[in-house]
Amino acid sequence: MAVRLRLTRMGSKKKPFYRIVAIDSRVKRDGAYIELIGTYNPFTKEKVIKREVALKWLENGAKPSDTVREILAKEGILKEFHDAKTISKKAK
Repeated sequence: MAVRLRLTRMGSKKKPFYRIVAIDSRVKRDGAYIELIGTYNPFTKEKVIKREVALKWLENGAKPSDTVREILAKEGILKEFHDAKTISKKAK
């Protein structure tokens, strides 16, 4: 099963609100997801992300979508993931 980190649309018409979720890549956009990672509101640019959960999924091989990758990069999660990965390679 290929897991992706992507956005699921919530909210009312013309007032979107997104959840950042870990989901099987074959499931439709608003389908059942595996785990909730955080939320994103495009109007206020507010982001709430569970850092430990996001890192867990990245370590397990989940691929983020382009938008989620940008959100994670701005929060510093991708840098933290990359640093942890390079440290573990140097230890071997």
